[in-house]
Amino acid sequence: MTQVAHRPAPARSAGPRAERRGSRAPSFFFNGHVPRRRAAVIAVSALFGFALTVVWSAQFVDKTIGDTVADTLLGHAAKGTPIAGVMAGIAFALATGIAGTFTACNVAVFSALAPLSGKSGSRRGRMAAALRPLGWLALGATAVSAVYGVIVALAGTGMPQFDQSQGGGPGFSGRLIQAMVVYGLIGLVMTYLGLASLGIVRDPLRRVSARFPNAPMVFMGCLIGAFLIGRPFSLFRQLFRDAAESHNVLYGAAAFGLQTLGNIVVMAVLLLLVTGLFGDRLHRWMSAKPSRASALMAAAFIAAGVFMVLYWDVRILARRDVIWYPMAPWAV
Repeated sequence: MTQVAHRPAPARSAGPRAERRGSRAPSFFFNGHVPRRRAAVIAVSALFGFALTVVWSAQFVDKTIGDTVADTLLGHAAKGTPIAGVMAGIAFALATGIAGTFTACNVAVFSALAPLSGKSGSRRGRMAAALRPLGWLALGATAVSAVYGVIVALAGTGMPQFDQSQGGGPGFSGRLIQAMVVYGLIGLVMTYLGLASLGIVRDPLRRVSARFPNAPMVFMGCLIGAFLIGRPFSLFRQLFRDAAESHNVLYGAAAFGLQTLGNIVVMAVLLLLVTGLFGDRLHRWMSAKPSRASALMAAAFIAAGVFMVLYWDVRILARRDVIWYPMAPWAV
């Protein structure tokens, strides 16, 4: 009797869910490991960004913190004091950049901490390894801000950031409209990067970063440098006017570049502290479950992106009585 050879049954497909998870090639913003509860990551981080807009007080952050830090660093009242010369302007730029670290237009800088944390090795090695991506981040930030400083010096005071007139309807100055557009777009980009970190959308820099591994850090630096394009911080406006009235392109580039470097000084120090003290522990924690790194990066970008869009677009509409938006009593 002839025996029929039995062929092994084909392996069961892992299903469309597994295929969907494996359809994204690993890249800088997406490490190939999808968190099990992507919806929860999105919801919690977006809720955090929303809650921050509800309680955020520009009066306290810009004046109580920003003005006090700038006055302390400069040794005199920064606001209203004329900037006497190029060297004074350089010092003013760096001091007010540090002072503006925690303003609403700069708080999203801290989302850049997530991709840089969690390195292994010795403490000195971890901190040295963190300096290289920080350098690329600073390069992108200063490149954009310096170019904008040149434009300001060439264009003078005819730019929208000098427009204080109230337009028709609810009253929007050119400066306010520029801030809403710039920060709204940056917020959308950050939100997209957060979704890319979860594998929901494609990493827009995947092909570029495959050839140029430092391109994502330069790109994030460019986003940070673009904060100056819409920045309404009063001390920055003082520097802005001085650079515009000087018509000195070198001064404009140097002042704006240092303003941006001042914005990331605190972030860089915090990163080095976290890397040096907790980097190895964070590395073990994320290596045990690589999807944690995806969740951490996504949460940082989504929270920052949602904050930028809601604070600089939706909440401003509420401040102009166009719509209603919840705000804490001290934030009104």
